[in-house]
Amino acid sequence: MSDARTAPGDIRRGTVTNPAPIRLLLVEDDEGDAILVREHLADAGLHVDLLWVRTLDEAIDRLHVDIVLLDLGLPDAMGIAALERLLAAGAPAVVVLTGLAGTDIGLAAVAAGAQDYLVKGEVDGETLGRSVRYAIQRRRLEDTDRALYRSLVRAEEVNRLERALLPTPSVVDQRLEVRVGYRAGRDGVLGGDFYDVVERPDGSVLALVGDVCGHGPDEAALGATLRTAWRTLVLAEVPTVDILGLLERVLISERARPEVFTTVSMLDVAADRASVDLYLAGHPVPLLLGAPSTLLPTHGRGRALGIPVSGGWSPVRLELDPSWRILLYTDGVLEATIAGGTDRVGKTGLLRIVDGAVAAQGDLVERVLHDVRALHGGDLVDDAAVVVLGWRA
Repeated sequence: MSDARTAPGDIRRGTVTNPAPIRLLLVEDDEGDAILVREHLADAGLHVDLLWVRTLDEAIDRLHVDIVLLDLGLPDAMGIAALERLLAAGAPAVVVLTGLAGTDIGLAAVAAGAQDYLVKGEVDGETLGRSVRYAIQRRRLEDTDRALYRSLVRAEEVNRLERALLPTPSVVDQRLEVRVGYRAGRDGVLGGDFYDVVERPDGSVLALVGDVCGHGPDEAALGATLRTAWRTLVLAEVPTVDILGLLERVLISERARPEVFTTVSMLDVAADRASVDLYLAGHPVPLLLGAPSTLLPTHGRGRALGIPVSGGWSPVRLELDPSWRILLYTDGVLEATIAGGTDRVGKTGLLRIVDGAVAAQGDLVERVLHDVRALHGGDLVDDAAVVVLGWRA
């Protein structure tokens, strides 16, 4: 006997007070069995919003539910293949409810991904209700576990990128001051900022700060590649004057898009610490710390790496006092806005911050990053890296 209340897509329990019903999709081609399922759910006292469809194709279009009750004998799909198709389509928790009896079928269904396997003639309201509740909870726990696993994997990937982008300086000379610091941007995602400091066997020390344009995992991975390539070139004792050209070749080979470029500031500190060669590839100018601090000369500035224009990178030789400190940085500290407004810290603001940090003593790098963040009024939009090299006679 036909009942308009049991038409596909229209089986529902009566009005209940629970504001969050279980969204249940019944995939069943037999109307009598569909009515029986409704009665079992009512007997179980479940607050259910039930949608009934007769075919697997209809079910696949209606998977925005909490649980699916699936018959394995449908007009358009039979057996375990029906379950596999449903799961492949992104089904949530699935309980197989079918007239096909047999231990082997049940084990195969669970092995394929079903939360439970019930035989129609052996089910009552209590059994069905318990299976539905447990299946939903198990699936939620599985989803939580998967999300946790993905989070752990992402965290480990970030840790690997951090180790590659932000290495421990390799300097033997204990008299040389080397301080490094980094702050991720507001979203916590690593960008393309990187740094490194390496001492060569002849006693000279090379320092690098770089910034790949853009933000995200691709830029971070490229920054890590460039940083590793740079250290390799330094350790291989490639002449300093050749390093940026070779680094550009790595960039062009590894970048995902031809418009990606990288800015770099590099120092080559002489073994006697009395002079330094400055290389600029489109990067913000380092600061010579003092009272007051000043910008280093810019007349040797070259183009950014990866920009298809002529010109190379000529060093500027700087003779240093017996005691000196130089600060290198990425543009995250310059482009930080002030108190949420439109004005930026800029070079003038950075010089004031640095002079205040020098006067306050303590960890200069941490103080600079802290004061830039405080002036901005919170986490920086862009990531920022700072390196300080110093020598005291």
